[in-house]
Amino acid sequence: MTPTRRSRRRNRTVLSVLAAVLVVAAAVVLVVAVRGQHHAPQPPTSAAHPAAEGNAAAPAPHPSTDSQGSQATPVPAATVGPILARSAPVSLSVPRIGIKNAPLARYGLDKHDEVAIPPSRANTPAGWFTGSPTPGQLGPSVIVGHVDSDSGPSVFFRLGQLRAGDRTSVTLADHRVAVFEVDSVERFKKADFPTLRVYGNLDHAGLRLITCGGAYDTSIHHYVDNIVVYAHLVSSHSA
Repeated sequence: MTPTRRSRRRNRTVLSVLAAVLVVAAAVVLVVAVRGQHHAPQPPTSAAHPAAEGNAAAPAPHPSTDSQGSQATPVPAATVGPILARSAPVSLSVPRIGIKNAPLARYGLDKHDEVAIPPSRANTPAGWFTGSPTPGQLGPSVIVGHVDSDSGPSVFFRLGQLRAGDRTSVTLADHRVAVFEVDSVERFKKADFPTLRVYGNLDHAGLRLITCGGAYDTSIHHYVDNIVVYAHLVSSHSA
């Protein structure tokens, strides 16, 4: 065999080995990637109990005016259960899913009239929607948070594991802790989001915890569903 033929055969052998190594490496990367994916728990249909928290009313109309043209004071509806004074939320605890004294931000509306949650980055906190009552006030207080981030699970990753009867608490700026009991945990297509049930008037102090759910649509870079936890105030105590 001439040196040239010997060299060509050695090169083919090296390339074959290299190709085999790359195939194995690719397979390992694929397995690691699949195992490394995190899939947030989704609430089963059995976790939904709409009737348990079904006393949402239509949003309040604009204040009426009397014959003199001045605004009439709305007559307050009868309330059910405890009610707290207005005080901004500071932190959130949800023992069942491992959330303990997680700090809360404040989120308003963006130019599209949607809750302005920051991009899904590591450590983006959950936040109270400032257009809703504070936790413990009459009406639905809304807290929203990401399910995951660009580096892994986020604050509400396990929200879908909550069930009726679970407790969650919100520490307020006035050093009170509002304790809520979960009524229902539901998943909706974003196109069918239950705006009235989430934001409509209530006869009690309610809480809604909201995050994304369902499948992730890579074409729009968003999840297709929302998970909503409905809860009501049961008690309060000093922080």
